[in-house]
Amino acid sequence: MTARAAVILAAGQGTRMKSPIPKMLHKVGGRTLLDRVIDTVLETGCERVVVVVGTHSPAVRQLVEARLGPGAAAVQDPPLGTGHAVLAAGSALADFDGDVMVVNGDCPLLAPEDLDPLFSLRAEGTDLALLGFEPADPLLYGRILSSAEGEVRRIVEARDASPAELMVRTCYAGMLCADRARLFDWLSRLTNANAKGEYYLTDVVSIAAAEGRKARAHYAPETAVMGADTPAQLAQAEAVFQQRRRTHFLSEGVVMPAPDTVHFSWDTRIEPGVQVEPYVVFAPGVTIETGAVIRAFSHLEGARVGPGALIGPYARLRPGADIGEEVHIGNFVEVKKVRLDKGAKANHLSYLGDGTVGAGANIGAGTIFCNYDGFDKYETHVGPGAFIGSNTAIVAPRSIGAGAMTGSGSVIVRDVPDDALAVARGEQSNKAGWAAAFRARKTAEKAARKEKGGS
Repeated sequence: MTARAAVILAAGQGTRMKSPIPKMLHKVGGRTLLDRVIDTVLETGCERVVVVVGTHSPAVRQLVEARLGPGAAAVQDPPLGTGHAVLAAGSALADFDGDVMVVNGDCPLLAPEDLDPLFSLRAEGTDLALLGFEPADPLLYGRILSSAEGEVRRIVEARDASPAELMVRTCYAGMLCADRARLFDWLSRLTNANAKGEYYLTDVVSIAAAEGRKARAHYAPETAVMGADTPAQLAQAEAVFQQRRRTHFLSEGVVMPAPDTVHFSWDTRIEPGVQVEPYVVFAPGVTIETGAVIRAFSHLEGARVGPGALIGPYARLRPGADIGEEVHIGNFVEVKKVRLDKGAKANHLSYLGDGTVGAGANIGAGTIFCNYDGFDKYETHVGPGAFIGSNTAIVAPRSIGAGAMTGSGSVIVRDVPDDALAVARGEQSNKAGWAAAFRARKTAEKAARKEKGGS
């Protein structure tokens, strides 16, 4: 098979996003636009990926180099059009022998099945493979003009098209594939004789045609090539992504009575037989195992939920939460970097951070793992079968033994042995008649103030 490479165009200013965050770092499904496109081209089998970045977004370059290595970012400076952008990647691919695919970096819904046909066209003898689509409203898009046999003759921009050409519904998505040497030869012959003084990638089509080269197009769904240039388009892409994920999980046996209210991430994993109630958010890094129930208004991120566990309503699982089999995490309980073993329960109003809770342990309402001193985090370990009384504060680092108990309202500052009871609170003192005397005194004082104010 011919070697494959990709050039991802990510140098745009993104001014229409009107955001201090670079456009490529905005997210769909909890993953940046650029990461999603990198994922896709890697899944097509590209062994080399070069991302063209601008000088205005060092954070984009940092992302590229962190994922693909220091030689994977090619800087376009100054920005002189899409053809010029691809040329900026030339030196990074100078030693590459194979097909190069040019892909837009702001198309988060692209899938491998949308791009693989470009390589297939190349394998069938097409010199230049183009990615097209048929939009519902083609008004502003460049038209792909083809022969009756499907060979592409040229691309005409909407503003330059004749009335007959505007009737054509096949449009160009800005992406193509060709042999590296031939592509960069065509690019070297681009001119900027246009109103913007830029070098357009689309012009390689006419250069190839003048050489008698064969060009054909593959047509992807409009949603696949949807760009995310504005907040509205970003929201539209998110909506398409979410609907796809909902459809997928429903088809896999996940029960959701109100799927349109459930929010998924790109890597959410849910096994068949899970029930998800309305208004649940799955941030990145979540795995839910079979038989679990996620009740309404819960938020999960970086967490594993084991078989038969019950989460929520109104629970928050933060990164590192490892919820074991048949564990209960109830309303207004927050868990972060804690493993709870089989059958443990924390049913109400608690914070569990950094530590472990043994099998069958019960965490009473209002329990706090006091894990942070302003500088460092410390762990709390609650043994199997332990019973933590309501409103207990455990000052870490601390261990509560197997079968041990704490009295309600205790502040635990020392380890508790197995099967022991720890009570750490001030001694109660009852003063007979004090409350009645207090009320009488205060009533008299209030009456005196009122009389004085009225005289």
